[in-house]
Formats: sequence, C-alpha cells, structure tokens
Amino acid sequence: MKKEKGILIIFVILCICVAIGNPNFLGAANLQNTTRLIGIFGIFSIGSGIVIITRGIDLSTGSVFALIGVLLSLLLVKAQIAWPVAVLCIVILSLLIGTFHGTLIARFKIQAFVITLCGLLFYRGLARFISNDITMGFGYAENFEGLQYLATGNLLGVPVPFILLIVIGVIAWLFLHRSVYGRYLFAIGRNEDAAYYSGINVNRVTMLAYMICGFLTGIAGILLALYTNAIAPSSHGSFYELYGIAAAVLGGCSLRGGEGSIVGIIIGAAMLQVIQNLVNLLGIPSSLNFAVMGVVILIGVLADKFIINRPSLVKKAAQ
Repeated sequence: MKKEKGILIIFVILCICVAIGNPNFLGAANLQNTTRLIGIFGIFSIGSGIVIITRGIDLSTGSVFALIGVLLSLLLVKAQIAWPVAVLCIVILSLLIGTFHGTLIARFKIQAFVITLCGLLFYRGLARFISNDITMGFGYAENFEGLQYLATGNLLGVPVPFILLIVIGVIAWLFLHRSVYGRYLFAIGRNEDAAYYSGINVNRVTMLAYMICGFLTGIAGILLALYTNAIAPSSHGSFYELYGIAAAVLGGCSLRGGEGSIVGIIIGAAMLQVIQNLVNLLGIPSSLNFAVMGVVILIGVLADKFIINRPSLVKKAAQ
C-alpha cells in the first residue's frame, strides 16, 4: 500500500495545482467529462497492467480499438443487428484476439513485444481495409440508445463508464490480490522458471492474463467508439496502448514484472487524464501535448523511485 499512497498523494497535488491554474477544472461539465474518460481509459489500463505484471506487454490495444470501432459501426448501423448481439460479437472477438496473443506467447514462446507489434500493424490495416479507409459512425444511435447510454450517460450525476470502471476494478482487485491465480501472475512475473518448478501452469496463467487484457480492451473499445461517435480507422485509438502502459507504470507496475496493483493502475489512469485536461485548460498547443505528458510521467516515476521508495534504496545501498 506504500506505493499506492505515494501515487495518490502525487495525484491529489496535481489536481490542486490544476484547480489553482484554472478554476474551470472544478466545473461540473469538465469533471463529468474527465471522469468519463478516466472510466474508459482505466478499464483497458487494468488489462495492460495485468499483462505487465507477468513481464509481458500489449502494443496492439490502439489498433484493436480501431478494428472494434469499425466492426461495431458495421454491425449496428449497416447490418442493424440487435445491440446485445453486436456487443457479444465484439467481446468474443476481443477475447479471441487475447487468446491468440496468449497462445503464441505462452505456448510458442514468441516474445510478447513481437506478437503485439505485429498485431498493432495487422489490426489497423484490417480496419482500414474493411472500412475502405473512410470514417465510420453511429449517427443518432437509433435502435441502440441503451448501448450509447453506457458510454455517454450519467447515473445520479456520475458518468456510467466511471461506474463500470469501479465495478471492474473491484472484480480485478479480488482476482489479482485475493485469488490464487493473482498470486500465480505475480510469481510468473518475478521468476517464470521458479513458478514453473513450483507447480504453476505457466502457459495457462499467461494465456489467462492476455485473455483478460483482450476482454477489457473489447469493453473499453466499445465505450470509446460510442463516446467519439466517429471512427477514422487510420487514427482512432492511435497511441492508446501507450496510455495503458503509462498508466500501469505510473501506478506502480514494473516493466520487469512481478509488481503492481489495481488501485495503483486506476490512479495512474486518472493522473494521465488530469494531465490531458490540464493541457487543454491551460491552452497549451496540442503539438506539445505528448511532450508535456511525457515530462510529467517522468517526474512521477522519478518521484516514486527516489522519494517514495528512498528508505528502501538507502537500505540496499548500505548492504
């Protein structure tokens, strides 16, 4: 809990600074939109974080978003399939993508970086081919207003995606921190060989991590597509895989594996969205958007490394 407290303190300080810099940050409309984005980004960041805990990585998330958005538009608008069936098809597809990645990585021992990098290229190209490289949309959401409500609606003033994030976060926390499979994930991330010789089915658990990542990517992809209401296959979801990785790393996940928490990942995702909101509110040129985010992320990671964890570093140096 030490890391999570430190990250939370940094997040609170950041929010205070943003509120001082621009009082509009505390406006109801701005807070609703920010928490809505935190919900969407937090959901797929949890999936990215679970994979990172196993010392893996998923670079295909943004391209999967593009493919999901295009297919969802085709199913709902052109084919006019009932939205529960369309959602089920998209979620199954996302699960299959995660299973495919997990199979190649776990059973065939191909590096996760290579597999998901190929996915990044393939899924984006497939989305552009299917859509003829034209922007897809959902119009006025006729016959699937209930589905659109999940992405754009509010429940008692709280955006529905944020509520979904809390529900998914609680389930993910129980899975990762209170179940035997969660302990297996941490064990594989710390030392895969030791986990294998301890009797853990490394292949099965690794596949499970990528399946969870695929499932959560599907859920977030549906929400993102309906939130934007326009899917340009060449750019929709571009670089979003880096948001998921950055949120996980900011939240305390180590790229070396074996470290991380659900609470930390959610705080990391929230921090990224507050930074994005800060850039917009302060009128910083959009061309500097990623530069500002990169600097703040680096500051956060360095603060975690040299300030929050300073006692442990001093102890290691003394040894």
